Amino acid sequence: MKKRQLGTGNLEVSALGLGCMGMSFGLGPPADTQEMISLIRTAVDRGVTLFDTAEVYGPFTNEALVGEALAPVRDRVVIATKFGFDYDEDGKQRPGRLNSRPESIRAMVDASLRRLGTETIDLLYQHRVDPNVPIEDVAGTVKELVQQGKVQHFGLSEAGVKTIRRAHAVLPVAALQSEYSIWWREPEDEILATLEELGIGFVPFSPLGRGFLTGTIDETTNFASSDFRNTVPRFSPENRKANQAVVDLVARIAAAKKATPAQVALAWLLAQKPWIVPIPGTTKLQRLDENLGAAKLELSTDDLKEIDAASARITIHGARYSEGGQRLIDR
Repeated sequence: MKKRQLGTGNLEVSALGLGCMGMSFGLGPPADTQEMISLIRTAVDRGVTLFDTAEVYGPFTNEALVGEALAPVRDRVVIATKFGFDYDEDGKQRPGRLNSRPESIRAMVDASLRRLGTETIDLLYQHRVDPNVPIEDVAGTVKELVQQGKVQHFGLSEAGVKTIRRAHAVLPVAALQSEYSIWWREPEDEILATLEELGIGFVPFSPLGRGFLTGTIDETTNFASSDFRNTVPRFSPENRKANQAVVDLVARIAAAKKATPAQVALAWLLAQKPWIVPIPGTTKLQRLDENLGAAKLELSTDDLKEIDAASARITIHGARYSEGGQRLIDR
């Protein structure tokens, strides 16, 4: 597995990481713990070094899973986790509420360290920008945690350009994690140029369009009751049908390259910038191997031009979050 650099602070990771959220949360019932531990360790054997989790995944259970799985190989991997949502006294998430107050960040990091079973968090993201806490205070708090050795690198998620610049002025931002894929290209408007200027890496989540770009989902697909895609306008049956055009595009390129649609979607992201590290998630070994195969797939200049020209003619239908989720996006 080739390596890529995130930021300017010597944070080197595999070209493809592994998003671990769906193992515990968000995409239906949690998967079997021992099977997921085995999958994560297999990913390490395949050369993956970046593993992504967050305290809110569960909440809390995904961090414990990732920590247990990576304990035997802790010195070979980079663990990324996130803080920033709010919880009640019983540890239940308060929907739509954020909390990046300095004292909360410190407590959240200590709790994450315990669940992960580690002495330091390699990459700590603010999960969503908290409009009630100046980003300078957030970055300053993380800077103190870096000085204490509890955190190695600072990241942001779904942050806008102004916030990125303000945070970076206090503490260098190693990576921005936001959605980016062939069917969500908004980061190309301003974000990518800003990241390149500042020397910040980009970690796209949902690089496979939450599974849609794999070609295994259509308007007849039924999601589990606990699958958050049920709440996403883009995944309504009528919008899935309307958005089939982008899947057909990826499938056409895949057939020509003797690859799978997922591999083309990931290879497309890898070809955009040398500091982009997608984190596709999966609970299945065959999908892990399929996704990692994208790192060996070379898309030619003509392939990329064809994808760009064809996708420019496609209108994507439906918002990528529910109304409540949209309110948490920083602009």
